[in-house]
Amino acid sequence: MDETYIKVKGQWYYLYRAVDKAGQTIDFLLTKHRDTKAAKRFLSKAIRANGLPETITIDGSAANKAAAEAVCQERDVTIEIRRTKYLNNRVEQDHRGIKRITRSMLGFKSFRSAQSTLIGIELVYQLRKTSQANPETRDKTLFEQFCSLAG
Repeated sequence: MDETYIKVKGQWYYLYRAVDKAGQTIDFLLTKHRDTKAAKRFLSKAIRANGLPETITIDGSAANKAAAEAVCQERDVTIEIRRTKYLNNRVEQDHRGIKRITRSMLGFKSFRSAQSTLIGIELVYQLRKTSQANPETRDKTLFEQFCSLAG
């Protein structure tokens, strides 16, 4: 679990992202604030959609640690929280792909357009990662993969 920043209307917003040990994006959330409340909101959303993790690896952010501890306490569960800068390299590297695409856009005009665009970027990015890992989809184009998902 980590966050990076994205420019919206000339201000910095924070894109929270979680990546599993296989490099697949678990969830993401764009927020205006980088605090415990935002981190807790993101973590709760990710757990609701994907279930409880065994471990959470975070960087040195006190907000992320407080959010993870609060979620564990609320749900009365034990999740190992690893707070090591270098173990978080997988998600940091994953940010690069998103930042590479959004940097050339020179920021977004509105929060809504940023959110919609990031959903599309994350979807395409996820399709690319999945197609590289799965031999059955390796020969399909992104459009063909998307159509097979859509039904």
